[in-house]
Amino acid sequence: MEVKNKILVTSALPYANGPIHLGHLVEYVQTDIWVRFKKSIGHDVAYICADDAHGTPIMLKAKEQGISPENLISKIKKEHEKDFKSFFVDFDHYSSTNSKGNEILCKEIFLELQKNNYISQKVISQFYDEKEKIFLPDRYIKGECPKCGAHDQYGDSCENCGATYAPTDLKNPLSILSNTKPETKDTNHYFFNLKSFKDYLTEWTTCNDLQPAIKNKLNEWLNDNLNDWDITRDAPYFGFKIPKEKDKYFYVWMDAPIGYISALKEFSEKNNKFENIWSDEKDGEIYHFIGKDIAYFHALFWPSILKGSGYRTPNGIFCHGFLTVDGKKMSKSRGTFIKASDYLKYLDPEFLRYYFASKLNESIEDIDLNFDDLIKKVNSDLIGKLINLASRCSAFLDKNSNLMLSEVLEDKDRFQDFVNNIDEVKEFYSHRKFSNAISKIMSMTDKANQYINEKKPWSIDDLDHVQKISTQGLNYYRTLVILLSPVMPNLLKHSESMLNEKDLIWEDSYTPLLDKKIEKFKALKNRIQKEDVQKLKDELLNKDEKKKPQEEKMNTEIDYEDFSKINLIVGEIVKAENVEGADKLLKLSLDLGDLGTKEVFSGIKKFYKTEDLIGKKTLVVENLKPKVMKFGTSSGMVLAADSNGEVIVLDLNENIKNGSKVK
Repeated sequence: MEVKNKILVTSALPYANGPIHLGHLVEYVQTDIWVRFKKSIGHDVAYICADDAHGTPIMLKAKEQGISPENLISKIKKEHEKDFKSFFVDFDHYSSTNSKGNEILCKEIFLELQKNNYISQKVISQFYDEKEKIFLPDRYIKGECPKCGAHDQYGDSCENCGATYAPTDLKNPLSILSNTKPETKDTNHYFFNLKSFKDYLTEWTTCNDLQPAIKNKLNEWLNDNLNDWDITRDAPYFGFKIPKEKDKYFYVWMDAPIGYISALKEFSEKNNKFENIWSDEKDGEIYHFIGKDIAYFHALFWPSILKGSGYRTPNGIFCHGFLTVDGKKMSKSRGTFIKASDYLKYLDPEFLRYYFASKLNESIEDIDLNFDDLIKKVNSDLIGKLINLASRCSAFLDKNSNLMLSEVLEDKDRFQDFVNNIDEVKEFYSHRKFSNAISKIMSMTDKANQYINEKKPWSIDDLDHVQKISTQGLNYYRTLVILLSPVMPNLLKHSESMLNEKDLIWEDSYTPLLDKKIEKFKALKNRIQKEDVQKLKDELLNKDEKKKPQEEKMNTEIDYEDFSKINLIVGEIVKAENVEGADKLLKLSLDLGDLGTKEVFSGIKKFYKTEDLIGKKTLVVENLKPKVMKFGTSSGMVLAADSNGEVIVLDLNENIKNGSKVK
């Protein structure tokens, strides 16, 4: 008999600055299938996750929307949880890294690392965007990889070769906030001494459950020099402050994985179990499911942080590949960047779970979502074979036996041969070979349909015999839908209603259901219509098309004669007033020197206080046709730039004379 284990399972924490898309769902569906399977065979499993809720991107997005970071992450968390629930991703607890418990734990772990001499300080040169007045985090710098020379790489790691490096090592760097070359400024940062754990990591990567491709990559990194890890970010920043510091914060990759521990602690306090699993290796197993792009953080930094602060380390880290759509990288312009919420408007979420399962295995290879293939797998296999089996057999029972199952099977030896395949499916699930499991289940489905076709109950006059054949066929379906339940839990739920059963588990798949009345068959799933897939694609393309006119307008070339028609004048803002009844407008009075004064209305209220505009010298389109508005007449236009959603009025040198013409 299999030993029943206590197992903690996590997925990577989704970042709280945007929606869940199908690329995200590869991981959460993969994890959820494994968790449901483990629970079904009797293991005590806690599936824990949280929103990754800190960092500069969140701070800037909140500013762009005119709300606090706390409000932004609260809104995003609700959206994430709704999407996960819609796709039947069933977390036992879902938290946020921006919790008081996580803050306390981060500081405790940091102080423990500091006490154990794994934390050091040093002054470093860091990129600074002078225009935006902000130190640039890794992901806000792009340039050429210092190792392989790949272009358009972020400031912390290369997606092409997997190398990690300091942002200042990047070649030809640019700030993605202002598209300017960043300056370097000195700042004092805290570092985690990763190189102290090289021997431990070498042993850890050998002894734990890691995929061969990941082990090879880790060995490559370990054979290279391990650099100390910068765990500091400078203000302004949204996150947890480092103890005894006023303007230094923990880097998001420091506090985010600690969220695995703090989220479990919240779960344990509510459920009185799993309290000691992070401190005692004998208390259970821990597994992380992640994308292959964050293996470095989870397989090197994270075990070292845990080891250095007195915690146990995970038993295994399971990595997956990326999702492509119709053979191409997910792209908004090609209509292949699909949000979970957009998919749900047109297609059944369990169809995507089934399709992903048919592609996923224990490797880190990318998987492709091909819509023609999706339609074929669902319509031909899932509905045409599996669900049609239930439909056919229940119809015979309805017609001939008043929906009553027989007391015995028609061929119990053949049924036993059928269920002898279950343990093979079980092994496939256990080792995350989901594509093999689906293939085996569909092979068993073919055998079940072959049985019905051989027996031809439609041509038999003996109603008792027809009842036994139909009962055996429906029990084949019952076994198959239980085996498929980790992938399609909602299909199992509806099948239970048809079978007049509740809470079926893996063990139930071995034994038949007999001498019981079932419910009349109702459609369990509907076929995918090509029109619905096309509607989804059209919506995605239309969303992008709405953005194109502005982009095309920006890229349209004009002649010098066209440009010369625009009368650009230097004007000084001498008065700025709020406009009653207008949420976005300010009324500006402009001194244009010898040209007199003009009044214009400008949609910058969200970004400026009136008193901050007084005295600014800026550019004005002086000969713009006056526009009559209900608030008054706007006789020109103040020029401003849109910088990642923030509108910035052009601010000129104060020595330029009012009324000067720009040539």
